[in-house]
Amino acid sequence: MKILLVNPPNCGRSIPEEEYGIETIKMIFRGEPLALEVVAGNLDGHDVAIADLKAAPNALEDALDGFEPDLVGFTGVACEANTVLRLAGKVKRRSGALVVVGGHHASCDPDFFNHEAVDYVVVGLGKLSFRELVEALASRTVDAGVAGVAKTHPGGGLKHVPRAYSQADLVDDRPPRYDLVAAHRDRYVMSGVGGKVGFVASAYGCTHRCTFCSIPNMTGGRYLIHRPASVLRDMRLLGDVPVVRLVDANTFGDPENALSLGQTIIDAGLKKAIVADVRAETVTRHPELFRLWKQAGLAVAVIGFEEITDAGLERLNKRSSVAANIEALAILKDLGIRVVGDFIVSPDYTEADFEALERFVAAHAVDLPLPSILTPLPGTPQHRDMQPRITIHDLDYYTFTNAVCRTRMEPRLFYQTYAAMLQRFLKHISHA
Repeated sequence: MKILLVNPPNCGRSIPEEEYGIETIKMIFRGEPLALEVVAGNLDGHDVAIADLKAAPNALEDALDGFEPDLVGFTGVACEANTVLRLAGKVKRRSGALVVVGGHHASCDPDFFNHEAVDYVVVGLGKLSFRELVEALASRTVDAGVAGVAKTHPGGGLKHVPRAYSQADLVDDRPPRYDLVAAHRDRYVMSGVGGKVGFVASAYGCTHRCTFCSIPNMTGGRYLIHRPASVLRDMRLLGDVPVVRLVDANTFGDPENALSLGQTIIDAGLKKAIVADVRAETVTRHPELFRLWKQAGLAVAVIGFEEITDAGLERLNKRSSVAANIEALAILKDLGIRVVGDFIVSPDYTEADFEALERFVAAHAVDLPLPSILTPLPGTPQHRDMQPRITIHDLDYYTFTNAVCRTRMEPRLFYQTYAAMLQRFLKHISHA
């Protein structure tokens, strides 16, 4: 079977720009479509191509005309969902290919894609279930259902066989098909942390249940870990790419495994800078782990600080504290590991709240502060809890730089204050 996997283009709309003429910071990096490379890695025996529309905007049309796929698979997050449907419609008009949609938004809100332009929706991890769908299509047994795959039925409900995710879904022995995007390798960069970067997954899911997070939907709430040898293999496959971004929600969710992985990297003599996500309390409880990971190449740790008060953290079910965040910062700084701090700007922010956030960042010298506006993603507990407050339902605006709930401040002033803070943080990043 000829299979085309599609990464949607940069998309999403901006209220500050459209309504107030305020320029805001765009994405500071453009990474490779690892989810598609991973899926492609388990499609041996088929002719597979990837069209990365973020790197090559006309790649879809070229592939439909030249590659002539039998099946087209899309991935996408919330702000890309409308674009995915539009592109799926284009595929249906221009070819007879089956259309399959997966990724974060499909896993959080599969009903969104119950549309005439879509044939199947992959809910959750797709490396194994997508392969099983392809095999069922080829053997004409798909009507019996594939676990983790929903058949669309516009006008009715999705026909969905739930999947119990396990270690088998990682298909550990099949590496990502990095070769399918080799032509774009120089375009995959991460500003502020080292330029050209390659993506590697060492774990899926998370050990926690923060109210705003869509990650647990991908694995049915489980935390699944790749073997250290497989992670090392993938890092090596990136060749001379100097920076590896471990894209896991929590690389250190199993400290014992993380210790083994760090030692495996050291023993292999791999010389790459590593960027990885970690929870603050993991740093405070296991400082020795991060001393080892500094030797392994950990250059940047990404911490979801989210809030600067314990009450705010409790509302997010973060199961952490401001004191742990501050202590983790100090430990990592002493080790020479830079810290990216993710913060959530509530629509309830006042000017005093913006000022307090800037004071926190300055007082604790967060290397790369990245504040985003609270955006309740469909399928998360936060979205269910905040549903009555949501005023904007058009997913094009779910970019984390728009307030989709009513703001306490006058909207223009809210966005002006937010944009000014981002600009000051950008200068902070450029000199970090």
